[in-house]
Amino acid sequence: MPNWGSYSYVYGPMMALVAIGILVLVLRWAFGRGSSVVERPPLSGSPDQYGLLDAIASPGTYIEAEILRQQLEASDIRATVAMTNDGPRVMVWPDDRQRAESIVRRAV
Repeated sequence: MPNWGSYSYVYGPMMALVAIGILVLVLRWAFGRGSSVVERPPLSGSPDQYGLLDAIASPGTYIEAEILRQQLEASDIRATVAMTNDGPRVMVWPDDRQRAESIVRRAV
């Protein structure tokens, strides 16, 4: 056992305080608010709050919207389904709007 001199009674409590401090920092990081690694649920908004995307269809259910989106994807048109405050909307880019509307008209 090493001889630490007359201050050996201080080293034990100091090491315990350092260990507790490290645990406090790790637990604050792990359970702190605002920096969670879990994704927040998406917020819904009105259909005009989705930037450049244009709403081309407003089906009654999410399933109908997903079917329309898949039909558009099969025609090489990038589309997405957004759950808005007014219900599901099928959204496309402005460049694809006319082609997408014609495909949706044929599908409905």
